[in-house]
Amino acid sequence: MGDLAIRPSAEDDIPALVAMLADDPLGAQRESPDDMSPYLTAFERLTADPNQHLVVAVRDDRVVGTLQLTIVPGLSRRGSTRSIIEGVRVHADERGSGLGTQLIEWAIDESRRQGCQLVQLTSDKTRTDAHRFYERLGFSASHTGFKLQL
Repeated sequence: MGDLAIRPSAEDDIPALVAMLADDPLGAQRESPDDMSPYLTAFERLTADPNQHLVVAVRDDRVVGTLQLTIVPGLSRRGSTRSIIEGVRVHADERGSGLGTQLIEWAIDESRRQGCQLVQLTSDKTRTDAHRFYERLGFSASHTGFKLQL
């Protein structure tokens, strides 16, 4: 395998990112790879916000992974800043290669660099393999999450 680079995403990466987001049973229900316009609009919002970091992992000039890291300043926990990891995806060809670990380690390192005291993430209840993966990396299932569809 070639060298891996983790870099900020570019507009040209969006089709590959959407394809990875759609490449599982949950994503196939939520994503619409036939229409890039909502993703391009979201990309513009993300790149305009300095607290948003949408990154890609690239190997041999091919996007093979992604995640979004959000930096959230707050008052709780004595004014702590936290980060939230979302949208972690690894291309099917790269699963089991250690790429997911490298992406999460990048996010943890960037969170430290940004002065965060806590890194958090959520994972759908059905993604039991992902839960074991995050626990192996030191995350604990400490809270119950709630969502309200709007």
